[in-house]
Parts: sequence; C-alpha cells; structure tokens
Amino acid sequence: MNCEETQCGPAGHGSNFALPIAPRPCKLESMTDSNSLPGAGCGAAIRDAHGRLLLIQRLKQPEAGAWGLPGGKIDFGERAEDTARREIEEELGVTIELTGLACIAETIDKGDGKHWVAPVYSARIVSGEPRVMEPKKHGGCGWFALDDLPDQITTPVKDYLASLEPAGPTG
Repeated sequence: MNCEETQCGPAGHGSNFALPIAPRPCKLESMTDSNSLPGAGCGAAIRDAHGRLLLIQRLKQPEAGAWGLPGGKIDFGERAEDTARREIEEELGVTIELTGLACIAETIDKGDGKHWVAPVYSARIVSGEPRVMEPKKHGGCGWFALDDLPDQITTPVKDYLASLEPAGPTG
C-alpha cells in the first residue's frame, strides 16, 4: 500500500459534497524502506582543551576511508541528543556532554541514492579515553588540530568547519 492509497474520502454517505482530501501519515514501514526519503543521523564535534577535534576513520560507505565525526543513525523514538551520546559511547567508549548545536550536516550521495540529514552537536568528554570500540566500522581515532586535518574528511566535518568560519558581509 502506498501513501496515496491512505487518503480520506468524501464526507459521509449520500452527501452531495466532499471535504478536501487530506493525506494521512504514511505507515513507518513504508517511509523507512524508501530510498527517496532522507535518513536522520547525528554526530558530535568533540574538542579537547587544546581545541583539537576528535575524528574517527570510516571503513564503510558512505565515504569509506575518510575521517569523520563520531555519530550515527537516529533510532525511531530516540531523541537526537540521546543518539549522539549513545553512539559516541558505542564507538569510542567515552561519555560526553553536549554543549550546543554546532550545525546541520547533509550528505547527499546521488550515485548511491542516499541522503542523510544530521544535527552536529558541540561536545566535550566527561569520562573515559577515546578508543575504537567497533573495529569493523572504524580504522582508528585521533585528535587533530583544525589546521592539520587529514586529507580525506567526511562531508559532516566540512559542514562543521564551515560553521566555524565567520559570516561574511550581509546585504
């Protein structure tokens, strides 16, 4: 069943008029199975006392081999902030405190048919030392000065860096 088949019909039996047809929400299964809808993820830009950024190296697509922000897919019913905390603990074995919303990152891979939208939170580590917890997903992790980043970085890292640049003149 597609979403168009779940619309409201005329107003009552035998009536001479019809109410406007209002679409009903699609069932979750039909929404999450579609490649035409963006996925929702989130990440954290974790900085240390020296201003360095914590990055992890991706081993899987999208952007395999590139260094990116830790984070992941938001589960249904989970708040993005909770996802960020959970994913960072799963990926790096650390507990973080979110200190604000840094930017919204978007990754669009037309070749793969994937589109991801992800809030990126500013964060700091409150306990633990970062280490790779999922070696099948990540090749390494490390702290990088913003002026000495790896050559290959993910789109969300680029979006985060752009959010740090001072705004140009307006008008």
